[in-house]
Amino acid sequence: MLIPMSLAEHLRELARYNTVANRRLLEACAGLAPEEYRRERFGSFGSIERTLNHIMIGDLIWLARFAGEPLPLTDLGAILYDPFEAFRAARAELDVRMESVYSKFTDECLMANFPYVTTTGLKMEQPLRVLATHLLNHATHHRGQVHTMLSHAGVKAPSLDMHYILDAEVLR
Repeated sequence: MLIPMSLAEHLRELARYNTVANRRLLEACAGLAPEEYRRERFGSFGSIERTLNHIMIGDLIWLARFAGEPLPLTDLGAILYDPFEAFRAARAELDVRMESVYSKFTDECLMANFPYVTTTGLKMEQPLRVLATHLLNHATHHRGQVHTMLSHAGVKAPSLDMHYILDAEVLR
């Protein structure tokens, strides 16, 4: 029997998936030598290190917007944490924060328009449901790039298939 799920519940489930997918990907990255982690590769941000940091920057920017806080930075290609283990610890903390933010979303607030300012200063307003979904989709997009980079580095990239992760680790 199919149990109905609200949009807020669905986004909470996706936020949990995001946490598990990040953890799995970083477990695979932990096996890289530092020079392989930083090596120039094809992708939006040119290396595994910079792509992972970009995901975190996007997360930090959107979480600040959702909380009504000033943007923490606008350099979308910055390196926030070095070495890798410092990044990994910060990513785990941020994933806890993201799940907490998503746990507070209600269907009502998700349907409302949400005003924000882009990193270039443009004033925008879009439904919160679109922006909350975008944040998670943005990470998925760039995790896919890191997944490919890992394969090219000779590392067995982990399965990030959502239906398996949800079944194995989220829906328990």
